[in-house]
Amino acid sequence: MGYRLSTQEEAVKLGLTGWVKNLSDGRVEAVLEGEPTAVEQMIQWCQQGSRAAVVKDVTVERETPEGLTAFQVLTA
Repeated sequence: MGYRLSTQEEAVKLGLTGWVKNLSDGRVEAVLEGEPTAVEQMIQWCQQGSRAAVVKDVTVERETPEGLTAFQVLTA
């Protein structure tokens, strides 16, 4: 399973909403909404990712929640 699908699976387990997508430069971008503790757990997970993932860096930006209702894998 790829990074985006693994991210979606983990986010759903944690009760989060949002999305994840590949960027044209090879990076992955995600938006996470939910309970602060669950969001922090997800950020920690993203720093390692799935077993097949090679994570070089994670940058976190805090924004106002959009009120998303599901967690989706988006296409670029």
